Amino acid sequence: MDVFGAGILLTGNSGVGKSETAMELIKRGHRLVADDSVLIKRVEKELIGTAPERIRYFMELRGIGIINVKNMYGSGSVLGEKEVELVFEMEPWRRDKEYDRIGGEKNFEEILGVKVPKLTVPVSPGRNLAILIEVAARDQRLKNMGYDAAQELIQRTIGR
Repeated sequence: MDVFGAGILLTGNSGVGKSETAMELIKRGHRLVADDSVLIKRVEKELIGTAPERIRYFMELRGIGIINVKNMYGSGSVLGEKEVELVFEMEPWRRDKEYDRIGGEKNFEEILGVKVPKLTVPVSPGRNLAILIEVAARDQRLKNMGYDAAQELIQRTIGR
């Protein structure tokens, strides 16, 4: 997905809600690069994601079936390729797991020898994942420009 100009790779087990979340993002004006299968190639120190030609612009929605996003929402709703800048892993909420609440943990996923920042976000009924992805995209862009809100808060708390 291209969300506010940031390339977001949605990951998670089958049925966790990736396609439904992607549809909500498309409805909000963001662009689909690929659904279900993403081809990733390394170009120097960047990872570029695209859809296999055969399934480009198609999306499967359980209970609905197959749709063509480009035909349904227009050419502005899709993008041929995008740099992968953030992995957004969706997993069912687990009571026994502690999730990062401050943003101080720096997690990465290595893809083709390139470390990509990774967020693991718990999914449960009622969570608005589209807005969480929009916030994550904006936050990642700020981090790429050198600003980290968690680090600023820590500095303010412990003093300079």
